[in-house]
Amino acid sequence: MDYLNAFWVGGLICALVQILLDKTKMMPGRVMVLLVVTGAVISLLGWYEPFQEFAGAGASVPLLGFGNVLMKGVKEAVDKQGILGLFAGGFKAGAVGTSAALIFGYLVSLIFNPKMKK
Repeated sequence: MDYLNAFWVGGLICALVQILLDKTKMMPGRVMVLLVVTGAVISLLGWYEPFQEFAGAGASVPLLGFGNVLMKGVKEAVDKQGILGLFAGGFKAGAVGTSAALIFGYLVSLIFNPKMKK
């Protein structure tokens, strides 16, 4: 049942984003920012943990999950460092995922030799 929930929740998120891209004039970058901010707000309200327990990877893999990770990092840093944690928490929490994306993206570009669009 866990796989089924992850599949339909992740698919629903992707379908809603695709509808948003097709029916509005929003650019993909803005939609990605909207997803990250939505994940952060849902995390701030305390709704993300129950959502993630239900949906599993369907909730943690999309950009909503990245917003949740950033918000958790900010909460922890504010608890430890006070107001200065606002500036460091998100960077610390998101560093591993961002670094992995950059490193693997670079390695894939070496293997497949990408070309610029004309």
